[in-house]
Amino acid sequence: MSGARRWLAPAAVVGALLALWEIAAQSGAISDALRLEDFLVPAPSEIASTLWQDRAVLADNAWVTLQEVLLGFLLALAIGLSFAVALHLSPTLRRAFYPLIVASQTIPIIVIAPILVVWLGYGIGPKLAIIALICFFPIAVNTLDGLRSVDPDAPKMMRTLYASRWQVLHRVEAPAALPFAFSGAKIAVAVAVIGAVFGEWSGSNSGLGHLMLQDNAQLETARLFASATVLAVIAIALFGLLALAERRVVRWQ
Repeated sequence: MSGARRWLAPAAVVGALLALWEIAAQSGAISDALRLEDFLVPAPSEIASTLWQDRAVLADNAWVTLQEVLLGFLLALAIGLSFAVALHLSPTLRRAFYPLIVASQTIPIIVIAPILVVWLGYGIGPKLAIIALICFFPIAVNTLDGLRSVDPDAPKMMRTLYASRWQVLHRVEAPAALPFAFSGAKIAVAVAVIGAVFGEWSGSNSGLGHLMLQDNAQLETARLFASATVLAVIAIALFGLLALAERRVVRWQ
């Protein structure tokens, strides 16, 4: 019952917004306000109809995008966790690389994406690189903060028991960092979808980003919204799976 109540409020808000959107679109209020043709402002009912009618096309392209998101996220997870541990264990590496990690996020990914396509071609390589670049930062920074959040007395006690540095990391610091790592991973998996779309916009012949470019050129606005809806569903589903995994793994939270 408590779970149902938790979802009741957001569901009511979404339902109310969709109802207002439907009324405004069907009456022409939005198109009149924006001075657009009516077909450029689809109602939610039209988008839902497009989702069903074009389900095969949307599903095929969604599968391509989902593969890119999962592989890019896993790549970022492996690199981000490794970097966090290395920077935590070595103050010298932390002083050298932490500013560079922060600086890497100051360059807009939409600027880097075309360059990666030129270097790596039109295959899956540049998409994975773009997703990994976007996802790497929240995973690495949150995990590093978690590793450094341990009570200083806990490692001291472990050392009095003749624990090695790796034993302290494994038994004290890593468990403390798990909630932080999951927080970073949940942020990363949500923005991974954005990275996949940017990669497909820069150069691709399949995927939801590629489909959206085609629909934009052909003014297929209903399917544009349908693709955006599928992308949102993918992001929410992956976020939910990570939240479920966190609940199972971090049982003491």
